[in-house]
Amino acid sequence: MSVNDLTPLQLRRKGLEALRETLGVVGMVRFLQQFDQGSGDYTHDRDQLLEDVTIEDVMEQIRQNRDLAS
Repeated sequence: MSVNDLTPLQLRRKGLEALRETLGVVGMVRFLQQFDQGSGDYTHDRDQLLEDVTIEDVMEQIRQNRDLAS
């Protein structure tokens, strides 16, 4: 049976089976998670999260992290 003859459900099952056999269950799940569309508006959320952050704040945080690492 050719791939072109498979129904969408059969094709999906064969694809998942191939992924599982090649990558293992954990690898298959990690691979599939890359294609999750997620939800929300990243740009809007990022802008709200960072609206009060200045370059000075970022530099201070870097300095503190360096001090902790040494």
